[in-house]
Amino acid sequence: MKKIWTKNYPKGVVEDLDMMQYSSFVDLFEESFKKYSDDIAFENMGKSITYKELDNLSKNFSNYLTHELKLKKGDRLAIQSPNVLQYPVALFGALRSGIVVVNTNPLYTPDEMRHQFKDSGCKAILILSNFAHNLQKVIQDTEIKHVIISSMGDMLGAVKGTLVNFVVKYIKKMVPNYSLPGHHSFKEAISKGGKYNYTQVPIDPKDIAFLQYTGGTTGVSKGAMLSHKNVISNVIQVSSWMDIMLEERKEIVITALPLYHIFALVCNALVMCKYGARNILITNPRDMDGFVKELSNYKFSIITGVNTLFNGLLNNKNFNNLDFSELKVAFGGGMAVQDVVANKWKSVTGCPLVEGYGLTETSPVVTINPLDGTNKVGTIGLPMPKTDIKFVDDKNKEVSEGERGEICVSGPQVMEGYWKRENDTKEIIKGGWLYTGDIGVIDEDGFIKIVDRKKEMVLVSGFNVFPNEVEHVISSHPKVLEVGVIGVPDKKTTEAVKAVIVKKDDSLTVDEIKVFCKEKLTNYKCPKHIGFTDELPKSNVGKILRRIIKEEDLKENVY
Repeated sequence: MKKIWTKNYPKGVVEDLDMMQYSSFVDLFEESFKKYSDDIAFENMGKSITYKELDNLSKNFSNYLTHELKLKKGDRLAIQSPNVLQYPVALFGALRSGIVVVNTNPLYTPDEMRHQFKDSGCKAILILSNFAHNLQKVIQDTEIKHVIISSMGDMLGAVKGTLVNFVVKYIKKMVPNYSLPGHHSFKEAISKGGKYNYTQVPIDPKDIAFLQYTGGTTGVSKGAMLSHKNVISNVIQVSSWMDIMLEERKEIVITALPLYHIFALVCNALVMCKYGARNILITNPRDMDGFVKELSNYKFSIITGVNTLFNGLLNNKNFNNLDFSELKVAFGGGMAVQDVVANKWKSVTGCPLVEGYGLTETSPVVTINPLDGTNKVGTIGLPMPKTDIKFVDDKNKEVSEGERGEICVSGPQVMEGYWKRENDTKEIIKGGWLYTGDIGVIDEDGFIKIVDRKKEMVLVSGFNVFPNEVEHVISSHPKVLEVGVIGVPDKKTTEAVKAVIVKKDDSLTVDEIKVFCKEKLTNYKCPKHIGFTDELPKSNVGKILRRIIKEEDLKENVY
C-alpha cells in the first residue's frame, strides 16, 4: 500500500529514520547511564535509584549470572515480578550478559508457569517470594537449575525494607510457605556480583533479547523471539514520534502497567530511559485508592495504560483532585480505547488520551496517534516510520482505502518468529508480512481504525457483528461501568449477540439497555441476551478477555 499516512506525520517526524543508532540495548544503556548519571531513573514506594546506581547494580547482577551461576550468552532467565525496583536491575543486568529475558506474569497459575518455563527452556529464574510456592509445584518439570528469590522490600533500604518484608509476610500473609532448596537471594546476587569486574559481552543485533509470550487469549501461549534489533528499532521509532514533546531529564512517567508486559517494557522502561525520565513504578494499580493517592505525590507528565485502567481512574472520586498541570500526554494501548473514556479523560485532565496499536509480535508499537493535536479519537493513529501496512480480505487480496481487511505489518520491529514453533511462524508471517488477525480500515488521511479481532467476530444470519462496535455503544450508557460482548449459539441465526455488563448504577435494567441499543444499532447488532456481573475477567494488563466470558457463559447457560 502507498504510504499515504506520511503526509500527516507531525512536524519533525520523518519516514527515513536512522535505525543504526544503537546495535544493542547495551549501547542505549551506556549512553543513558553516562548522560543522566545523577538523575533518578526509577522510584517505587518512596525509594529511588539514580541512573548511576542502576548502572552499578545491573553490572553486579550481570556478573552474578555469568560468574557465579555460569550462565552463558543465549541462556534464558525468567523474571517473575511485579513493578518493584528489582525488576529493572535484573532486566538490564541480564541483557548486558547477552542472556535472553523470559518475562513472566506473577499471577500465572502453576500450569501456566510450567508451560512457559518448559517451553522456553529457561535455566534460571528471579521470582518474588510471594509467588515462590507456585514455582515449588512445577520446578521439577522444568530445566531451571538456579532460583533467585527477591522479597518485596529488598531495595527499599534497611529499615523500610525490613518493615515492608515483615508486613507483607506476617501481617498481610502474602507469602505462602515454600521449599526451594539451594535457592539464592537477590541481595546475595547483588553482593556477590560486586566482587567481579564487569566485562561487556559482545552482542549482535540479531541476538534474541526477549522471549515474550503471547497472552494466550486465542490459543496456546507462544514465545515471540524479539531480537535486540527488533526492540531497539521500536524504541527509535517511538522516540522519533515523541521528540516533539518530551524533554531530557524533565519527564515524570507513571508506570502502572506491568513491566513484564511488552507495552510498558518498551514504552515506559526503554524509551523513557533514552530521555533520562524519572519512572514511577506502581506495584499494585488494582488498588485504585492507593494508586490515586500515589499519583497525588507527583506532577507527572506521562502516563500509559489501557481502557480499563483509565476508566477506573476516572471513576475514582479522588482522581479529579489531582494536579494535571504538567501532564503532556496519556498513551492508551492493549485494547481499543472507548470514545466515552477518551472524551471524559480530556475533559477531566485537559490532556488528550492518545491511542496507539501494537502486538507482542511487533515489539510492540505499529501505530500511534499524533501528539501535536491532530490526533483522531476513535482511531489507532498513523503507522510508525519505517513501517509498511496493508489490508487483505479473506482471499488474501489487498483491499482499497476505506475497505475492511486484516491488518498486515512489515517493518524492523516484526519478530524473528515464534520460539521452536516453525509452523506457527509460517502461519502468521507470510512473504515478509505479519498477519495480525485484527480487522481494520484506513481513511484517506492514513488514520487506521480497528474494527475487531478476526476471530472474535459474531456471525448473525450471515452478517458479521464486531464486538468492539457494540461495546462502544453500550459503554456510552451513563449507568454502565464496563461491558464485554460475545457470540453465543442460536438455532435461528447461527449466533446471537450477548452483552455482559458491570453496572455503574444499580438501577440499570435489561430493558434500558435493549431500548438504548435499538436506538443506536442495526437490529442484528443489538444484544439478544444481556447479563450482569460484578466483575469481568481481564488479562494482566487489563484487557477484557472475551474468550473467558464466553467459556464461563456456556458453562452456565444453554441456548
